[in-house]
Amino acid sequence: MAKPISLEKILFSQGFGTRRYCSDLVYADLVKVNGQLAEDPEERISTEGLILNVDGEDWEYHEKAYIAFNKPPNYECSHKTTHHPSVYSLLPAPLIERGVQCVGRLDFDTTGLLLISDDGQFIHRMTTPKKNIGKVYEITTPEPITQAQIDHLLNGVVLDDDPRPCYATACKLISEHVLAMTIVEGRYHQVKRMMAAVGNHVAKLHRTQIGAYQMPFNLAQGQWRWLTPDDLKQLSQSIEAK
Repeated sequence: MAKPISLEKILFSQGFGTRRYCSDLVYADLVKVNGQLAEDPEERISTEGLILNVDGEDWEYHEKAYIAFNKPPNYECSHKTTHHPSVYSLLPAPLIERGVQCVGRLDFDTTGLLLISDDGQFIHRMTTPKKNIGKVYEITTPEPITQAQIDHLLNGVVLDDDPRPCYATACKLISEHVLAMTIVEGRYHQVKRMMAAVGNHVAKLHRTQIGAYQMPFNLAQGQWRWLTPDDLKQLSQSIEAK
């Protein structure tokens, strides 16, 4: 059972501003707790199954933020962008306030599954090269994909900046121009460079899976959702399996 915490601290932990500002939200009658108007910012509340409503917007309490996001094209996975808007601009302000970070990055023109969190240990476990967690990319090419190209990807290709070959750990031909490829490394522009090395190139790139976790089919581009305990269990099993 979660230990009760003052409402002011709860609001602060969820990214609704400074503790003083969070108190002011309560005094301004802008906070509801499980549907009931809150009156005292010092009231101690259980966080178990807690649903806040702040200035008319419902908000589930989560001690740590673990989010699945369907990245659209032409967004950068950075707080300080260069040429395109940031993926963080598509998230609600409280998540930004609590310092969420992308768990690894996708190129600006790559779409699909992106994990986002404010848990530094989780981010480290998911991104450390020691774990080599598989990531599945759906690759669309302008030229037909041949069996020889697939064999080459599975047997390993050498990129121009590293003598160590990099491998696809699995390949599944979806159609003549679409390949689902799994890789465990994360070298710079790796998928694009691997396809170029076997004589084809990437027209579109979309990530569908990280470890055992597949992006929900009903998560639209630019949308996000909290990861469930079962989702986190799948990701944890992906880490432990390495």
